[in-house]
Amino acid sequence: MIHRYAEGDPDLPVLVLLHGTGGGPDDLLSVANELSPESGTLAPAGPVSENGAARWFRRLSEGVFDHEDVRARADELADFLNEAREKYGFGRAVAVGFSNGANIAAAVALTRPDALREAILFSSMSPLPELPRLDLTGTRIFLSNGEQDPMAPLPANDALVRQFRERHAEVATHRWPGGHQVTVEGISTAKDWLARVGA
Repeated sequence: MIHRYAEGDPDLPVLVLLHGTGGGPDDLLSVANELSPESGTLAPAGPVSENGAARWFRRLSEGVFDHEDVRARADELADFLNEAREKYGFGRAVAVGFSNGANIAAAVALTRPDALREAILFSSMSPLPELPRLDLTGTRIFLSNGEQDPMAPLPANDALVRQFRERHAEVATHRWPGGHQVTVEGISTAKDWLARVGA
């Protein structure tokens, strides 16, 4: 998988940066710098092209995901993360995803806890309607969503929160009166969450 890796403080988690539709590996570097400036970063590029826009999995239409492809791409990303751990020698990893990147991070965390146990999800929604009944005790998830987000409406985000909690993951949510974007307040709240988890 095409990616960029930057080494950081070995005592801090590596931040796995997962861009939104049409983005690239550099998109979330400024967010990573705000969250944990001394952390290493691993920034892959979405392998799926939708009319030239990079994505993490196919969709059938706006907001309608190709669930078979979601599962396959989640496995692909999970395998990549495990290989990157071995290659670069890091342990703890925290995914930081926006929109489509947040959704693939959620899919990996829900189906492949061997690869991902912590994630910061901006503008996310449930990527899969049916999931294995895994025990995700020890998984920690932070979700920041706008209350007026047309791309990731709150009911779809609430469904994702339920999916994690039903599997005993630790979930923290941040809501704000806005749309589909990463906010300064969301980053600040995520930074505090990340610092508490690492304490």
